[in-house]
Amino acid sequence: MKGADPYVPGHGDLSYDVLHHDLTLDYSVVSNRLEGEAVLRCRAVARLTELRLDLRLRADKVSVGGRPPRRFRVADGKLVITLVEPVEPGSELSVRIRYSGNPRPLAKRGLDAAGWEELEDGVIVASQPHGAPSWFPCNDRPSSRSTYRLTLTTSADYHVEFSGEPVSVRRGGATRTWSFRQDRPIAPYLATVQIGRYQVSTQKAVVPIRVVGPPGIRGNGFSASFGRQPAMMAYFVEAFGPYPFDSYTCVITADDLEIPLESAALSTFGRNFASADWDSVRLVAHEMAHQWFGNAVTVASWRDIWLHEGFACYAEWLWSEESGRRTADAWARHHHGLLAGGHHQPAPLVDPTVRHMFDDWVYKRGALTLHALRREVGDATFFTILRSWVAGHRWESVTTAQFVAHCADVAGRDLAPLLAPWLHSRDLPHLT
Repeated sequence: MKGADPYVPGHGDLSYDVLHHDLTLDYSVVSNRLEGEAVLRCRAVARLTELRLDLRLRADKVSVGGRPPRRFRVADGKLVITLVEPVEPGSELSVRIRYSGNPRPLAKRGLDAAGWEELEDGVIVASQPHGAPSWFPCNDRPSSRSTYRLTLTTSADYHVEFSGEPVSVRRGGATRTWSFRQDRPIAPYLATVQIGRYQVSTQKAVVPIRVVGPPGIRGNGFSASFGRQPAMMAYFVEAFGPYPFDSYTCVITADDLEIPLESAALSTFGRNFASADWDSVRLVAHEMAHQWFGNAVTVASWRDIWLHEGFACYAEWLWSEESGRRTADAWARHHHGLLAGGHHQPAPLVDPTVRHMFDDWVYKRGALTLHALRREVGDATFFTILRSWVAGHRWESVTTAQFVAHCADVAGRDLAPLLAPWLHSRDLPHLT
């Protein structure tokens, strides 16, 4: 099935953009039953006779501009709405969708399952790169950016978090209704819901930081990892520029998780990451760095995922250096040696193929590319490149070619001869 991005066939549509999602959800944790209403404000990019949304739940009722469409159907993960009249490019339309079902992670060939997932007692949503349609109708491509309003009602025993700012909580008998807003335009995969029996604490930092987790999560391991978030935030603001969102939330689940989960203004970790081990500390830094690289500045297509993961990986090395551990140069030499000692990489860094897009070598080689750039241009120019990259492309979709051009603009000279072997060759360049 054709889609907007060959890495995730059948997902996304380039003929329109979604500008805003207003989601009203009613969810039962016990039965994993979700009933929702989504109001989407869309803008046509091409002439539209039908609207094709990504949705893996049942659509019960649809209206466009307050009127029923000619017809609608759900097939192969698409809600296809046939419009009464064509919509011309540049015109906007409002679509209201009532939907329901039992959300679950979505499987995709070559990718791990992603989306709405039940925990032992609660819910996590990890949608990268194809899981957003598991719980709401969307145009599921990284280049589709939308603002959000979310209202979610569930049992009063549970705490709810979303990728945005809390607005209100209202008690109604045995339920609570939680409202949030996200006024920054984010990609569908960056919208998340987290539900659990959580408590909330705050950390004093240059931006508000909330820690949401089960009782008794704090301890020595917490202090060495999550307890260092205010210092991480202060350093990353200095290194990368102003924090892109209004606040940052860290959710720690009662379950252990294999990997942390990236989303806008919020990162999710299993309680096993409340540890002093470097592998836990570095991932706390990694997910925070994604707020700049991935969430504020997002790739136009998944082939350029190194612009997210390579940058967040390099942020780990920068934090190590800043916090008195190994220098970034020592980490670069260490990982260059590991990569050089292995087999030739299966694909270039740019366009690593869907099979390899989340391989560790993509993360490490991306970070090595940035380290090679830093050694070539010096610290002053390097950090100017990072800060101006975010400032100049915040809330935009970007490509590797744009980053290479940006480096040349800031440095005042062509850096393609340096960067091209790192980006486009399977062979690993020397780290001179």
